[in-house]
Amino acid sequence: MSDNATFLKQSWPAVCDLLRLTQTMCTEGASGCSSEETLRRVNKSLEIADLDYLLEEIPRAIDQSLHGLQHVAKIVRCMKEFSHPDSSSKTLVDINRAIETTVTIARNEWKYVAELATQFDPSLPPVSCFVGEFNQVILNLIVNAADAIRETVAEGQKGKITIATARKGAFAEVSVSDTGRGIPPEIRSRIFEPFFTTKEVGKGSGQGLALTHAVIVKKHGGKIWFESELGKGTTFFLHLPWGEEAAGGQACGCDPGKVGSALG
Repeated sequence: MSDNATFLKQSWPAVCDLLRLTQTMCTEGASGCSSEETLRRVNKSLEIADLDYLLEEIPRAIDQSLHGLQHVAKIVRCMKEFSHPDSSSKTLVDINRAIETTVTIARNEWKYVAELATQFDPSLPPVSCFVGEFNQVILNLIVNAADAIRETVAEGQKGKITIATARKGAFAEVSVSDTGRGIPPEIRSRIFEPFFTTKEVGKGSGQGLALTHAVIVKKHGGKIWFESELGKGTTFFLHLPWGEEAAGGQACGCDPGKVGSALG
């Protein structure tokens, strides 16, 4: 966007000169005394300006700048929504929109290693939850999915992250799938333990999934579990109850199995 602004600024003197010469020609023509000198200056200015090039590139630069500004405005709007301060009580939240906001905020975490697709149930009613903490849960799962893919894809290639929502009886279901390396069977029972991480020292605190478990199960009375297959990927499932009066949930690391169809 800054490159386009610089190009427009650098192009403007040539355009301005042509406009002033055109004004001069119009004035001289109206008085019946158009000079050869003015015509010579116009031709010289056209040669310097490379008018055909400017006529093609200036509209393109404007369009790209407008697109960039719209993208910046979207990011700012998403940042405001993402950082929504939580109150002491739950509020009704459009979780499809909340997820979309978090995907935008987390773009730099996944865009270099994965294509990200969403499969939202448009008929999903608002869900009662703490929106800020729900956003953080989705962010944790996206970052984990991107990290899992980063460890497996070759340079220049990309995996895939798919986030889906659906109605499941008394719950709203959110699934986050990746095409990463999968979770080894011997550590699946420890995934939600505080401070447990398989990442290198300094690259993981072991708190992301532990906090995710606490938010979904303890604060929302929901459920969280996963399905994973080595070499294929992992899908995390969240169940959030519709109502305020939610029974306590449970977390489980499921037995090895095929990752769901959301992976394609």
